[in-house]
Amino acid sequence: MAGRLMRAVVYEGYGGGAAKLKVLFFPKDEVLLKMEATSVNPFDWKMQTGRMRIDAAGEVIEVDEGVQNLKAGDKVVSVLSYGGGGGFSEYAVAWKALTVKRPPEIKLDGTAKPTNILITAASGGVGHYAVQLAKLGNAHVTVTCGARNADFLKSLGADEVLDYNTTEGAALMSPSGKKYDYVIHCTTGVSFSTFEPYLNRNGKVIDLTPGPRTMLNFVFQKLTFSKKQIAPLLVMPKSEKLEYMIELVKEGKLKTIIDSKHPLNKAEDAWAKSIDGHATGKIIVEH
Repeated sequence: MAGRLMRAVVYEGYGGGAAKLKVLFFPKDEVLLKMEATSVNPFDWKMQTGRMRIDAAGEVIEVDEGVQNLKAGDKVVSVLSYGGGGGFSEYAVAWKALTVKRPPEIKLDGTAKPTNILITAASGGVGHYAVQLAKLGNAHVTVTCGARNADFLKSLGADEVLDYNTTEGAALMSPSGKKYDYVIHCTTGVSFSTFEPYLNRNGKVIDLTPGPRTMLNFVFQKLTFSKKQIAPLLVMPKSEKLEYMIELVKEGKLKTIIDSKHPLNKAEDAWAKSIDGHATGKIIVEH
């Protein structure tokens, strides 16, 4: 493969949105995966600093000598390097520890202590997974969304729906008066002080898109031993977690809802749609 080049959609600095995406060419003589699809999430355009995307679905082209569990031709899913990304490329290099076959053969166990959970922006690409996983964990789930997505989220198992365009919904109070053990915060623009009155004594807010205020609150609450806390999401991808997710899909317990599909040469359209903030489900870029 030496001397051949691949296309990759990249950004090279902060800001600029979809207009700053460009197609460049990179050597592909060390490529492992031939990409089939990736998705656009808010994390991507909020961290517009280099080659993009950590989601990956594709076919193994070749493997290093130390890789025993995969071979050329295997269909896989993977979590790519945060620093390198590469999901918007024709080919991508993936770590063997974070790449698993689809579908794998692995047993699951899906019970947990009942909890009360609030999920904000629950109809999006991340939120709609969070709803389903929370219900698999036997949680009572309250969600926020626009009115048009209320029935959609109820179909995924949401117990209570808050329309964020109403006064009641913006307040985030559970209609049944339940206090939250956890908040899965999938959007921005909501302060910890808004959540705090509706948290249980040891309630936690998990911020998926943390900014400086979240980090300051997190440190302050740790130093003061606060029982109610906000914390940034720290992702530590592991292949066994990918296997668990794939098995849930295989068994029909986890659905992926597709908002829209875009070809690689129109990746900027997918980018702009994610920035718009009104997608229902995943925004997919196909290769």
